[in-house]
Amino acid sequence: MKTIETIATVNADSKITLQLPPDISPGTYQIRLAIGEKLVTEKAVAEKPTTNKERPPLDFPAITVGTWPADLSLRREDMY
Repeated sequence: MKTIETIATVNADSKITLQLPPDISPGTYQIRLAIGEKLVTEKAVAEKPTTNKERPPLDFPAITVGTWPADLSLRREDMY
């Protein structure tokens, strides 16, 4: 069994044409077809997905509340 994932264009008469790899010999085969979500544009198909290196860094807002009090104790006994 061989799995092939590709993108197909559906014509106005609801027909598609598939180009199979050359290592598939002529004959009769059982084929399973799963229809996924429709792609927004053909340009989206041509674009490669962005990687983490190409994304800009996240810009989280920073809230400054000043410095901690000098006598602040974060010991468990002092908090409860």
